[in-house]
Amino acid sequence: MKQLATILAVAGAALSSSLPAVASEELAKKHNCLACHAVDKKIVGPAYKDVAAKYRDDKNAEAILFEKVKKGGVGTWGQIPMPPNATVPDADIKALVKWVLSQK
Repeated sequence: MKQLATILAVAGAALSSSLPAVASEELAKKHNCLACHAVDKKIVGPAYKDVAAKYRDDKNAEAILFEKVKKGGVGTWGQIPMPPNATVPDADIKALVKWVLSQK
């Protein structure tokens, strides 16, 4: 019985650690982020891996990217503007930004 409990605890921990990435990828699909971005290649906007690398050592990265996603912007990655995402809930933007920054 103890072994079963241990196995279930380990499996649950492994499952829950993979859920945020899956959930955030689903959010990216839901909010049409993947129309312009991909994890590993530039489409219209930068690859998420490139964004994560650029901001890896910036302790303010989450706040900076939250504002960029919410309000849109131009110039950081070229002259193609990113439109504002004012209708995306703040909690979803926060989850998406964390997910983007977790890419390697």
